[in-house]
Amino acid sequence: MKDYQYPLDLDWTIDEMVIVTNLWSAVEQANETGIDTDVFLKAYKRFKTVVKSIGEEKRLGNDFQKASGYSLYRTLQQAKKQESGRLKLGAD
Repeated sequence: MKDYQYPLDLDWTIDEMVIVTNLWSAVEQANETGIDTDVFLKAYKRFKTVVKSIGEEKRLGNDFQKASGYSLYRTLQQAKKQESGRLKLGAD
């Protein structure tokens, strides 16, 4: 895990921030060590309860990618394509 800040909205509740932070952590895991696809997709589903608009999701995803180098979009696409098993992006 690199040293950077997750993109969050200060208007969110603590619970909402935790949900969004859990997704950013899951994206990191998928790109660094691997994560169960179902666990990732559940984190994304919870994230969508906080971030409902696609525009806001894209903005946050872009901010996260600029900070971390990891793409929410590419990670999500791979998870949806894979549906189950271990999700691992990037070089092994």
